[in-house]
Amino acid sequence: MLTRRALLAFGLCFASPVLAQSPPLPVVASFSILGDFVREVGGSGVEVSTIVGPNGDAHVYEPTPADGRALARARLVFVNGLGFEGWIDRLIAASKTKAKIVTVSAGVATRQGEEGLDPHAWQDVANARRYVENIRDALAAADPERAALYQANATAYLAKLDALDREITTALETIPPARRRIISTHDAFGYFSARYGLEFIAPQGVSTEAEASARDIARIIDAVKREKVAAVFLENIADPRLAQSIAAQTGAKVGGTLYSDALSDAKGPAPNYIEMVRHNVKELTEALGVRQ
Repeated sequence: MLTRRALLAFGLCFASPVLAQSPPLPVVASFSILGDFVREVGGSGVEVSTIVGPNGDAHVYEPTPADGRALARARLVFVNGLGFEGWIDRLIAASKTKAKIVTVSAGVATRQGEEGLDPHAWQDVANARRYVENIRDALAAADPERAALYQANATAYLAKLDALDREITTALETIPPARRRIISTHDAFGYFSARYGLEFIAPQGVSTEAEASARDIARIIDAVKREKVAAVFLENIADPRLAQSIAAQTGAKVGGTLYSDALSDAKGPAPNYIEMVRHNVKELTEALGVRQ
């Protein structure tokens, strides 16, 4: 006959795994870079659905019924804010979700682009840190039983971001000041420029929804010739013909592909945020004639 203590121990053997295996928190991230941050912080505690996937352009994305269903079942929805996802409010309303909407850019020092508020704050690693802290706090508040997990994951990832920030600074310091002017397809690198001392010129504004006019392109071509801009870069989310045309008319070198608003797929050179930034820095230094 089992004693009372033995019965209690026997019961705990079955109860503990159930408690330890509570289902992951269903969450949604609006685009691939943000989805990567949420996975890094959430780890095994979250099930992440990403609306705009790898190589997708969130500026012009058209939501699907599947996106609405993902929002409806989510506990948290992580968005960039700052006008980046122009479609998100309509999608949230249509989904009738009861999820908490978390704007991960809250607290960053914003900048103005040529056409208004620049939403691409993640291009400054210091702002990426703020994103991660906001994600950590939101997950811990929604799922306090796993708060220690989110805290530990965030702390480890923030250390990686600090190392990345130092790595970027060291690499870009090798570029001579006279060669730090670059053409990119749209104005997505303003925060990167301000942080790390490069100047990006873009024929499009902060959103790819705005087509570059003939006057814009002529202005860029004049600037490239006048300032002897070293390279013109493509972007993974943009039509490459615009950058190629500017390069052909100016003689500037066509650099590699920069990842601005979206990661690559898993087999590409930018499957996560840290690898994305490293790839961009490598493309910049190589195209400007300096090897890392």
